[in-house]
Amino acid sequence: MQRNFFEADHHAYRETVREFLAREVEPNYERWESERLVDRSAWIAAGKSGILGLAVPEEYGGSGVTDYRFRTVVVEQVAHTATTSFGSGISTQDDIVIPYIAHLGTEEQKQRWLPGMAAGELIGAIAMTEPGTGSDLQGIKATAVRDGDEWMLNGQKTFITNGIHSDLVIVVARTDPNAGAKGLSLFVVERDMPGFSRGRKLHKVGLAGQDTAELIFDNVRVPPANLLGDEGRGFIHLMDNLPLERLSIAVSAVAAAHAAFAWTKGYVFERKAFGKPIGDLQNTRFALAEMLTEIEVTQSHIDRCVAALNAGELTAVDAAKAKWWASELQKRVVDRCVQLHGGYGFMMEYPIGRSYVDSRIVTIYGGTTEIMKEIIGRDIAAGSS
Repeated sequence: MQRNFFEADHHAYRETVREFLAREVEPNYERWESERLVDRSAWIAAGKSGILGLAVPEEYGGSGVTDYRFRTVVVEQVAHTATTSFGSGISTQDDIVIPYIAHLGTEEQKQRWLPGMAAGELIGAIAMTEPGTGSDLQGIKATAVRDGDEWMLNGQKTFITNGIHSDLVIVVARTDPNAGAKGLSLFVVERDMPGFSRGRKLHKVGLAGQDTAELIFDNVRVPPANLLGDEGRGFIHLMDNLPLERLSIAVSAVAAAHAAFAWTKGYVFERKAFGKPIGDLQNTRFALAEMLTEIEVTQSHIDRCVAALNAGELTAVDAAKAKWWASELQKRVVDRCVQLHGGYGFMMEYPIGRSYVDSRIVTIYGGTTEIMKEIIGRDIAAGSS
């Protein structure tokens, strides 16, 4: 079935993305994975090539593109080149940090941060998760206490994407210990603020080149100009942005599943066993048929979700459905594709091997599958669905 999702401008942009990845990312990717860090120069190159900061308004140095289909193009090309560590870092910038600042920031904050982020000169992160607090954001223990006009920030965060490279970090902290969800606020901590330090660069199962770190805030003085959004409305601000974050994971997941299928389809009709290509075996054909059907059905739904996002109609429940289903699909498809590759599927020199280790996190970050089902289940119980 023809996928009538993209228009001519999206196809032209795809060529730009392909050329950028071939020139700046693919030749360096193995080294980045080995060193467990993407070069900062790649971020600068992404900014110059129009790969980064798409949704940043033109007056702040961006492209001013709010059509998420252009970001979908980037995500799909990253998946097909198996350069997921690079894609994960820029996704955090484009789909999480930039939208927070663009939607919640004052004019002064936008002028101060957005141009550098669009250019790749400033790298952003968001610090929600703590050593003892994952999906339960109301359990956050990091605190920000008023000290004159400033805030004194204390706490630890972990599993922070872009944590090592980050020049600014949106930190979720408790400003009222007695207000529950209404006691959280968002603060932007900048690289050189005294008391802000980085702990370990975490050694993960996959996404080796994408830096993930522990962050430590020890009596960090945060000026009032770095409060993002409204005091006490941090939880609401987080909930408002989660649909985009979760949809971005769903888009990436179905793209990764499709890439894994494409690599596997090529492999099974080249690899021979018992005198013929293993793609001619009924078991292989059935596996391919099942995977392609699941991928195409899921792709149609995710495309609808992107259209809903563009129209301002994507709900948190819609995004939760898309996120858990597509991420579980990715994990399932990639695992089957490794099996069809046999021993070669276990080799990191093959893209399917890299995809296998990178895929495990997708049902965890952005909210686990179990949390997504809980969100949907509560909505059903409330009679909304």
